[in-house]
Amino acid sequence: MSAPALHPLFTSHFDEVIARNPGEKEFHQAVYEVMSSLSPIAGRVPEYAQWSIMQRICEPERQIIFRVPWTTDTGEVQINRGFRVEFNSALGPYKGGLRFHPSVNLSIIKFLGFEQVFKNSLTGMPIGGGKGGSDFDPKGRSDQEIMRFCQSFMTELYRHIGEYTDVPAGDIGVGGRELGYLFGQYKRITNSYESGVLTGKGLSWGGSQVRTEATGYGTVFFAQEMLKEKGESLDGKTVVVSGSGNVATYAVEKIHQFGGKVIAVSDSGGYVVDEDGIDLKLLQEIKEVQRGRLTDYAEAKGGAVRHVENGAIWDVACDVALPCATQNELSEEHAHALVKNGVQLVAEGANMPCVPGGVEVFREAGVLYAPGKASNAGGVATSALEMQQNASRDSWGFEETEARLEDIMRDIHRNCVETADEFDAPGDYVTGANLAGYIKVADAMVAQGVI
Repeated sequence: MSAPALHPLFTSHFDEVIARNPGEKEFHQAVYEVMSSLSPIAGRVPEYAQWSIMQRICEPERQIIFRVPWTTDTGEVQINRGFRVEFNSALGPYKGGLRFHPSVNLSIIKFLGFEQVFKNSLTGMPIGGGKGGSDFDPKGRSDQEIMRFCQSFMTELYRHIGEYTDVPAGDIGVGGRELGYLFGQYKRITNSYESGVLTGKGLSWGGSQVRTEATGYGTVFFAQEMLKEKGESLDGKTVVVSGSGNVATYAVEKIHQFGGKVIAVSDSGGYVVDEDGIDLKLLQEIKEVQRGRLTDYAEAKGGAVRHVENGAIWDVACDVALPCATQNELSEEHAHALVKNGVQLVAEGANMPCVPGGVEVFREAGVLYAPGKASNAGGVATSALEMQQNASRDSWGFEETEARLEDIMRDIHRNCVETADEFDAPGDYVTGANLAGYIKVADAMVAQGVI
């Protein structure tokens, strides 16, 4: 099964994007996914479909690529490549994470930045979209090596960012440790304590409560709203969550708080099935403290769990599936397996984890499906809340911040539902999210002239 066909008006637009960005398959996929949802506006609001608008939305305002030299503990010189794509600032300063992973290239950063534009639009916060990172792999590196890399990375990046210009955060491979090293180097170079220049900071130096939990929590809040729309809830549902990092961990926590039961999580080596429900404290101890693997989780639990090496977690029967690992992790074949096993809802905790064919399998089967730009927007929304606190030199409590996050996710859900209804696509969260995000950005760009 292929992705939905483009409206004839957009076919030439997409061909132009491919011609201008050859070989960038992830970026092409992200653009196609948005364009394929815009058919309803072609006849009703044709000005939004003009190439003069779409071309600017698909063309980053700035693309920065730079060399990152650093030395290992043994004195060996290493060279990595750094990226920052400042995609669109129509709604506010560029906002989006930094990813440190060997797979990082320009195509991936551009796809993430493009998605971020619409995700940030949906939050209702005054933030534009951007993304960055490096092909550096922090796995297996010492704290000193990671510090030296982060300092070198920021030595170039600092000249391109600022609290009113571009505000990076963390992503895969960039957690509290890395953000601390990055912020320290920025502060040292600029001789200023500009706390709003990075988000995801430690609580003792300008960070926000709930920021660590926000993407996972927000995904679950969104899923709960989707079920409420059908008169149901997560209570009593069995859930499968891919990944076992930050997003997945806190999705597990919030699902358990809502009365659901997560029975499987995964990492790059396979997945574990724990029919009694994933032991969150044990998972956090192994993954966050010991920096171990799920094989360690299985060993700690003895014969009570099953570990499947290099298998597909989507073969596990469940009511709800939350892909929270990485892009294109859930194939069309996986989607068919989930549908066959009775999945009712799929909400993306990662960015573009479902391939286009898989998304169509869910939509045609009547499975509730939420794209990441809507369902995982809680992370960047809470980053924007952190920026608010930094700007006012204030600090909010956990309960207050979590309540604001839940309100934002509820508003995003309502916006998606109402927009889908307005454009005759009731219950279609893909159409609702893409149209709502796109129209808001397009309106701002038109108002600001040809820039």
